Formats: sequence, C-alpha cells, structure tokens
Amino acid sequence: MLTTTDMPPGRNLTAAAVIVVALVLQVSVANRLPLPGAVTPDLVLLTVVALALTGGPLTGAVAGFCAGLAADIIPPADHTIGRYALVYCLIGYICGLVSDEMTRSAVVPFLAVAAGALAGTLLYAGLGMMLGDPRSAWEIVRRIVPLQIVYDVLASPFVVWAVLRATRRFERDRGRDRFDLPVARYRTLSSRM
Repeated sequence: MLTTTDMPPGRNLTAAAVIVVALVLQVSVANRLPLPGAVTPDLVLLTVVALALTGGPLTGAVAGFCAGLAADIIPPADHTIGRYALVYCLIGYICGLVSDEMTRSAVVPFLAVAAGALAGTLLYAGLGMMLGDPRSAWEIVRRIVPLQIVYDVLASPFVVWAVLRATRRFERDRGRDRFDLPVARYRTLSSRM
C-alpha cells in the first residue's frame, strides 16, 4: 500500500483531473438525463469508489472529501455544505479498504460500487433527515434508493473503466521501486569489472 510520501506526484494530478471531469459530466450531462424516477447516476460517487479501489483507503478518503466538497459548492448546490464531503469521504475510505481484493476477484469492483451506491445514498439521505431536509423524507428515500443503485451499477463499468484506464500508468509502478532496474544493472556491470 502506498503512503502519501510514496505516491507519484502525477497520480495526484491524475486523480484531481478525473474528479474534475466527473464533476463536469455530472452537472452538464448526468443531471440533465430524462431517466425514469427523476434519479440520475452519481458519477462523482462512482469516481470516488474507483479511485479508492485503485489507491487504497487514504486516497479514497482524500479524493472523496475533495470531490464531495466540490460537489457541495458547485451549482446547482441546494443542500447544506459538507454533506457530500462527509458521505464521499466515508465511502472512499470504506471502499479503499477492499482495494487489495481487486486483483483476487473480478466481482469486487461491482460489489464495491453497489455497496458504495447503497451506503452513499442512505448516508446522504440520513444526514438530510437529521438536518431537516424535506427532500429526505422516508417515503422519498424508499422510492429513490433502488433506482439510484440500479443507475449507479449500470453506469459503473464505464466510470470504473475510465478511471482505471486513467490511473493504470501509475499502477504498473506500484509494486516496484523505479530505481530497481538501474541498480541491478549497475551491480551487474560493477561485478564484471
């Protein structure tokens, strides 16, 4: 597992770029889709889950907090600031805990997305109920949650694939030190002398 000091600087920039693209697509495309039930897939949540699955719990929590804070303030924000930041941070951390299981099973990303969508939607609605948001009534939540999960799971292969593709360059170098090969060559050459 990489720590923040071991992370390549390009990986942080790539994660930031992926989050910005997800926010723009969420606001300009996904929120305008005329889907049944007046519910849209949460591309930002899916991006946070994908970044958490590729980077681990720390990356998931930081990406979730940053993406959530941006989603809280980007128009058309009509809720209490900090709700998405808290929800995405927690979901990113929890999904990051299963990042080591990614290589063992092909089902893990889809289960993580489904669990993340369910937990994220319920947590966001629960926070809304605690804060007195009238759109978070139990009847509305009961109608929206199943549709939200279905839309998120249907959109997940595309979002997870795009995030994995964008961060793949840094995943190849994850397990080895970039100086391993030159040091080995140097030792081989020096032993011949």
